[in-house]
Amino acid sequence: MEQNQKNSNIVAIITMFFIFAMISFVTNLAAPFGTIWKSQYAGSNTLGMMGNMMNFLAYLFMGIPAGNMLVRIGYKKTALIAMAVGVVGLLIQYLSSLFGANTAVFSFGEYTILLNFIIYLLGAFICGFCVCMLNTVVNPLLNLLGGGGNKGNQLIQTGGALNSLSGTLTPLFVGALIGTVTQKTAMSDVAPLLFVAMGVFAVAFMIISFIAMPEPHLKKGTVIKEKFAHSPWSFRHTVLGVIGIFIYVGIEIGIPGTLNFYLADATPDKGAGILINGAAIGGAIVALYWLLMLVGRTISSAISGKVSSRTQLITVSTAAIIFIVAAIFIPKNAGIEVPSIIYNPVKKTTEILTNVGVPAEQIEAFIANPATADFTPYAEKLEQEANLKPADVLKSLEAPKVPVSAFLLILCGLCTSVMWGAIFNLAVEGLGKYTAQASGIFMMMVVGGGVLPLIQQAISDAVSYMSSYWLIIAALAYMLFYGLAGCKNVNKDIPVE
Repeated sequence: MEQNQKNSNIVAIITMFFIFAMISFVTNLAAPFGTIWKSQYAGSNTLGMMGNMMNFLAYLFMGIPAGNMLVRIGYKKTALIAMAVGVVGLLIQYLSSLFGANTAVFSFGEYTILLNFIIYLLGAFICGFCVCMLNTVVNPLLNLLGGGGNKGNQLIQTGGALNSLSGTLTPLFVGALIGTVTQKTAMSDVAPLLFVAMGVFAVAFMIISFIAMPEPHLKKGTVIKEKFAHSPWSFRHTVLGVIGIFIYVGIEIGIPGTLNFYLADATPDKGAGILINGAAIGGAIVALYWLLMLVGRTISSAISGKVSSRTQLITVSTAAIIFIVAAIFIPKNAGIEVPSIIYNPVKKTTEILTNVGVPAEQIEAFIANPATADFTPYAEKLEQEANLKPADVLKSLEAPKVPVSAFLLILCGLCTSVMWGAIFNLAVEGLGKYTAQASGIFMMMVVGGGVLPLIQQAISDAVSYMSSYWLIIAALAYMLFYGLAGCKNVNKDIPVE
């Protein structure tokens, strides 16, 4: 009997690891998918980021109810419901590639919003409910399955590592499937990722259905709520921490989300000007941001026993401000050539010209002597297939340059990686019996990951991509303030036992 329970726990742990990874995978699909919708709406960054907004908006409505579900129906049923909801959300996103592309719904400024975009946003919103519920389940359940203490924390850290790895791979996969964003780029191009995600959820659903899970928080019958004289809102450092969580998630998503749009934008006056494979190169660069978050979390877990959360928050906030200020002021033409392993100019140019119908002998002649070629007869197909003008084909034989600014921005992944844990630890310090309530509020504040990036995209539409990062600097300044002064508990007179 004991051996069967042990085996069941192992299966449950492995399944939770996959779900931990899927949380990041599903969440991080929204921003790179935005490059597709941005191209459908004349380069509107604001509309491109709306899917991400809808994904995070769900946390505002589901944060506290998800915690209540654990009490009323337990871990297992909450996880099963979450995965079923996730499949529905992903399926609806896929349906946006099949229906509504020619059906106008309403006007938004200069844009006519089509039904397929509304369908996609609905799917993103539903996926937000899914990941919110799963976030509520996986952390405490892994801690419980590990027996609490160091072992439980070790399982959470392992799950967090897989979460970061998944976040690293997601923009990479999306970028590889999209390549260069053109007039013909659509959600159907990334359908394989949606089907993979649905498949993983379906398999996890079946596995969890057949295994037993510990349910220590499950309460049967009428749940009597204990009434407290105060609440987390009575503590200044907690209130400021709640604001900090809202701002932090906006920082974490806004930095790579806007960078992805910037690198995928081939217009030289506004975007990075990478003519070929901008989305793929952008996906690879943004993946490094999430990889550095994994590195940062690993370093933080190793030093947290000796270095306080407050010190870590002050240090990384200061470093991130320096990185972003430098990124804003460094000229765009200061760049680093993309390695041939990522972009082979001759191979890619040959592929582009072949796809638009240029004869093989003409392609060979062009590569041998680029100055003599004339691709004017293929202008329309070049625009549709590769978003290129005939004169731009010559530039495809040059290795693209990624602005140095992009690499400074991805270094911020090291900084943002430790902020959530640091803010949470500081904000619940001295809360005692009010900690559980505060946790639910923090989950709601994840909505900041939708609000701040949307504001940032509105700024980038109005001014420029790099100018929009001043919003991130202001947000980081708040993080620095919280670490220096805002985290101090000035309400120690409130009883918390």
